[in-house]
Amino acid sequence: MGKTIAEKILSAKSGIDAKSGDIVTAEIDFAMVPDAQGPWSIDPFNKLNEQTVFDKNKIAFVIDHYVPCPNAGVAEHHDMVRDFCKKHGVKLYESGEGICHQILFEKGHVFPGGLFVGADSHSCSYGAVGALAVGVGSTDIAVAMHYGKLWFKVPESISINLHAKLKPGVTGKDLALYIMGLLGADGAAYKSIEFSGDGVETLDMDERFTICNLSVECGAKFGIMPFDNVTLKWCVEKGVDFSSAASPDGDAVYERKIDIDLSEIECGVAKPHQVDNYAKLRDVSGTKIDMVLIGTCTNGRLKDFACAHEILKGREACGEVEFLVVPASREVYIEAIKKGYIETFLNCGAKILPPGCGPCCGSSAGVPGAGANVLSTANRNFIGRMGNTKSNIYLASPYAAAAAVITGKITDPGVFLNGK
Repeated sequence: MGKTIAEKILSAKSGIDAKSGDIVTAEIDFAMVPDAQGPWSIDPFNKLNEQTVFDKNKIAFVIDHYVPCPNAGVAEHHDMVRDFCKKHGVKLYESGEGICHQILFEKGHVFPGGLFVGADSHSCSYGAVGALAVGVGSTDIAVAMHYGKLWFKVPESISINLHAKLKPGVTGKDLALYIMGLLGADGAAYKSIEFSGDGVETLDMDERFTICNLSVECGAKFGIMPFDNVTLKWCVEKGVDFSSAASPDGDAVYERKIDIDLSEIECGVAKPHQVDNYAKLRDVSGTKIDMVLIGTCTNGRLKDFACAHEILKGREACGEVEFLVVPASREVYIEAIKKGYIETFLNCGAKILPPGCGPCCGSSAGVPGAGANVLSTANRNFIGRMGNTKSNIYLASPYAAAAAVITGKITDPGVFLNGK
């Protein structure tokens, strides 16, 4: 019987012939800890008999959730992280460098066929490069940092076969939101989602990252894209080893198979207060918007800014929307300045926040007011997600977010992309 990608990678990392349902102890290739979980990961680590890291070159801490530091208590936590990294020689990405997932992606810490763990639920993002990646708790990450291995239950897999290509103005974010609505919040609980089909090759690496990033929102353990020419190009550009890339066997067994025609996907939104509360954008068009957020680990990359720039350049903002922009990393920020995207955003009244998580999780600047409707490119819209339990968050693409800056309401971005 053939194997899925998840079964192949976990077999390779555990050294046994692993099938779905098995419990294995597998060697990890990299462990990541953001500042939000830093102290809670360091504390259990310090309780281990031997307080040593398995490989200082395969661990990184990232200060990204609380940027800039909002209070004295968090400052102490940041110092604890800095002290730990200095003591153990572990890599630290400082405040302002960027969001943890973007950093690992940019710096080439992830690679096809690898197994990665992060103390953040959206660590599944690295499936974009054909890796198995999962968010784990603080105790698990502490164990991983010491032993270099963790136990995993080998998941069943869902196959999502993509055909054709997305229409102009429709993005990977729209596809991801559609899939969340299709599967539901727990429709892929502790399963691996494996994408396949000719439609995958029409998705660039940024779109793949967005789709895999959102996989956890339907409960998936892993979201993984196949290794193909797009992945190969990315590996060559980053100097990343792709010799461990894994592909599913032709007779691999899947829990179920889903076919999606990309040409039929429309611009969509996730309505408050659940990511799977999906609607076609046209069905909520006209909804008043008070705040727009473009950024986060889901859609804060250069292509996302390019999409927003395409709509906003040369146009005036309505003046009734608070417009926040958060680059996913310093590298993205610099390139966005060079390409004129930041100037375009500033001309539309944007407040440019430092690279980090910021308003996405309500950890620093950018808390919406009571009753405010927010259109965000983030990955979650739960009650209180942005720091106010009385606000309403809609999730959508950078195109849709930019359109709302101009009109002050949810608007089909095609109106601007088509030059009407």
